[in-house]
Amino acid sequence: MMKKALITGITGQDGAYLAEFLLEKGYEVHGVKRRTSLFNTARIDHLFRDPHEEDTRFFLHHGDMTDTSSLQRILQKVQPDEVYNLAAQSHVAVSFEEPEYTADSDALGALRLLESLRTLGLADRCRFYQASTSELYGSSPPPQNENTPFHPRSPYAVAKLYAYWITVNYREAYGMYACNGILFNHESPLRGETFVTRKITRALCRIRLGLQKRLYLGNLDAKRDWGHARDYVEAMWLML
Repeated sequence: MMKKALITGITGQDGAYLAEFLLEKGYEVHGVKRRTSLFNTARIDHLFRDPHEEDTRFFLHHGDMTDTSSLQRILQKVQPDEVYNLAAQSHVAVSFEEPEYTADSDALGALRLLESLRTLGLADRCRFYQASTSELYGSSPPPQNENTPFHPRSPYAVAKLYAYWITVNYREAYGMYACNGILFNHESPLRGETFVTRKITRALCRIRLGLQKRLYLGNLDAKRDWGHARDYVEAMWLML
């Protein structure tokens, strides 16, 4: 029996690599995408097949992490064996400008998925992966591990901390297979242009072409562990 996976955040860096990885593993892959006036599917266009073809294994569904009914509709239709919650408002600076939206999407979005799996009777058969973040650690000194105390320092990190603990709670309270992956920085050619690695490389190209003169960065004292997105999505799959 072919396994079915549902990925939120399918149009992002990790969603695109995970979809490709799971298709290579023989999965039927379903992705959740917000309905907008823009397609925003450049990272996954190469995966598309005509949905009318018999052997198509990649499908997109319109939904939103802030809308319970859309998530329930998709889960009911797909009946997934695995859910990967990668959707998030993931910019720390933006979370200070839009703290309520960040909490609604990142914190309550995870709750909506977990509670929908439970109420739809899918909790016993479906495994759940929650993409967490090293931002949970905040000011806790390095090196960090699973036993390091959390000290979030942004609305984004606080929202992700709620998602982390609600995942733990549903595992302990309802016996669900639900786990968190605490992800540090990971990069690839698909990384968004507002993240530091792409910001630097893009600016270098623009400076070389004479399109800009300077590169402005934020905190130059920040230190991060770096990895590649392909390795991270394989780790997500191994956790389930």
